Amino acid sequence: MVTLSPELHKRLSQPLQIGSFAVQSRVLQSPLSGVTDLVFRRLVRRYAPTSMMYTEMVNATGLHYVKQLPKIMEVDPNERPISIQLFDCRPDFLAEAAQMAVAEGADTVDINMGCPVNKITKNGGGSSLLRQPELAGEIVRSVVNAVNVPVTVKTRIGWTDQEITILEFARRMEAAGAQMITVHGRTRSQGYNGPAKWEWIAKVKQVLSIPVIANGDIFSVEAAVTCLEQTGADGVMCSRGTMGYPFLVGEIDHFLKTGQEKLAPTPIERLECAREHLQMLFEYKGDRGVRQARKHMTWYAKGFMGAAELRGQLSTIENVQQGVEIIDRAIARLQEYALAGQPVELEESMLAGVG
Repeated sequence: MVTLSPELHKRLSQPLQIGSFAVQSRVLQSPLSGVTDLVFRRLVRRYAPTSMMYTEMVNATGLHYVKQLPKIMEVDPNERPISIQLFDCRPDFLAEAAQMAVAEGADTVDINMGCPVNKITKNGGGSSLLRQPELAGEIVRSVVNAVNVPVTVKTRIGWTDQEITILEFARRMEAAGAQMITVHGRTRSQGYNGPAKWEWIAKVKQVLSIPVIANGDIFSVEAAVTCLEQTGADGVMCSRGTMGYPFLVGEIDHFLKTGQEKLAPTPIERLECAREHLQMLFEYKGDRGVRQARKHMTWYAKGFMGAAELRGQLSTIENVQQGVEIIDRAIARLQEYALAGQPVELEESMLAGVG
C-alpha cells in the first residue's frame, strides 16, 4: 500500500509556480514524439484536468520555413495548461518559434535539451546541447527575451556515465532565465535502458532555486511517491508510463492531492479507451490517424488473457472499422471470461510469458 508522508503532502499541496504561471498539479505529461498529439492529450486531461500537458517536440528550423504551422503544434484553445516544446540549436530560430508557440496559445515554452535520438543530436539539438553549455545558455536567453511566458528546459543528467554534467548545466540554465527544469535521470548514452539515477535529480534540486521536475521510471503511483521522497523534486513528469495508459497522470495527481489511490481501470475499460482513441485519431487525422493508432492499440493490449494475440491483430489494422471490430470482439471475450468466473488479468509473473 502506498503512503504519503505528511512532509511530502505539505510540500506538494501548493500550486506549482513556474515563473509567473501557476499550475494546480505537480504531475506533468511529458512531450513524446509521435504520441502526445491533441487526441492523446485530451484523453490524459480527462483524468488529469489541471495537469500541464506538452505537445510533441517541434523543429524550430522547420517552423522558420513553413507558411502553415504543423499539426503537431496545434493546440485546443480550451486545453490549458499547455506547453509547446521546441528543439533546435539556433538561438534566433528558437526565439522566432517561441513567438509562434505563444501565438498558438502556449502557457510556457519548453526547450528540448534531452532527446537522445541520433537524427536530433547529430544536428546539434536535444541532448547534444549538454556538451555545448554556452550555446544552451544563449538559446535560453534568446527565447526568454523573445516571449512573455515562462521558458523551461527538459534535459538529461549528462552525455555518458563518465560525463555527468547536469549540476553546472542546470545552474547555467537558471542563470540564463529558465523558470523550471525537468531532469530525466539518465544519460544520453543510456537511452531508455537501465534504471534512472534519481540521486542526480536530488543533487540538482539542492543547487537550484527554480522548480525541478523529476522524470524517468515513473510508471506507477508508488514510483512517483518514492521518486518525490528521494529527490525532493517539485513534481514528476510521466513519459512512457502513459503509453497505452492515459490514466497514469490522473492517478498520481489524485493520490498526491488526497492520499487515496484511485481504482485502476479494468482490462475492459482500457480496451474501451483504446477504441475511443482509435476513433478520435481517425476523426482528427483520417487514414493517417489509423496508421498512427496501430502502436497505441498494441500498447493498450497488455496484462490480460489473449493480449498477445490481440496485439498482433491490432498492429496491422487498415481502417477504423476493422480496428473497432477487433477490439469489440476482445471485449466480448473478456466479458465471457468474467461471467464464467475465470481470471481476466494476468499475474505479474505471467506477463512476460503470456502477454
